[in-house]
Amino acid sequence: MSVTSRYREAWEGFWREAPGGQGAVFWDAEPVLTAGAHLALFEPHLIDHGLPMVDLGCGNGTQTRFLADRFPHVIGADISTAALDHARHADPAGQATYRLLDGAAKGAAKTLHAELGDANVYMRGVLHQAEPEDRQQLVDGIAALVAERGRAFLVELSEDAKPVLLGLAQSPGGPPPKLAPVFRHGIAPGEVADDAIPVYLNVAGLTVLASGELPLTTTEYRPDGTRIELPSRWLVAGRTV
Repeated sequence: MSVTSRYREAWEGFWREAPGGQGAVFWDAEPVLTAGAHLALFEPHLIDHGLPMVDLGCGNGTQTRFLADRFPHVIGADISTAALDHARHADPAGQATYRLLDGAAKGAAKTLHAELGDANVYMRGVLHQAEPEDRQQLVDGIAALVAERGRAFLVELSEDAKPVLLGLAQSPGGPPPKLAPVFRHGIAPGEVADDAIPVYLNVAGLTVLASGELPLTTTEYRPDGTRIELPSRWLVAGRTV
């Protein structure tokens, strides 16, 4: 079985089991706390606000629908059919369109670019969940989508998130209920060094235009009632003349 096949099957199992409704999974926080905060960082760098916006790794489409309220053409793309079923069910008005896409598959992003033209890309927390063998190919796919005029916004867990996750997983009562299925399906976040992401982007021909740190908000809470946030880093990338 290939690396990508294992990855796809893990996500299919996760999303088939996941409850419907916004906020039911660990990372599905309210858009005002996630994509809304990210857009304030992303939009100043866009060359063309009217380009298609691809939400890569869209899951159940919570952030996709938020983006669709603000951009004229938004495509939610995911490797999991079950995830897209959730997204379409939650979007009966068809605010966005949804596409089955393996972003790490050779040629898949180029095929989508041939259909859409240059696009802006929003990707939250996908690279660190991908197998190490697939990460450069995934970033190469992002580069193919943005091409000359698009921009990409990536937000990924930082190295400082690892001890937080380990602490949650090893707590006396076990991991929090919304985090447990992530580990159970074998899609626990992997390690991506903070300084590796700019290298992936540079190899793909993209330049980091801006970067910073911002907590990644989750839907889970600690016993004391405080919301769990994970350290993360964000980057805006694109091609420069």
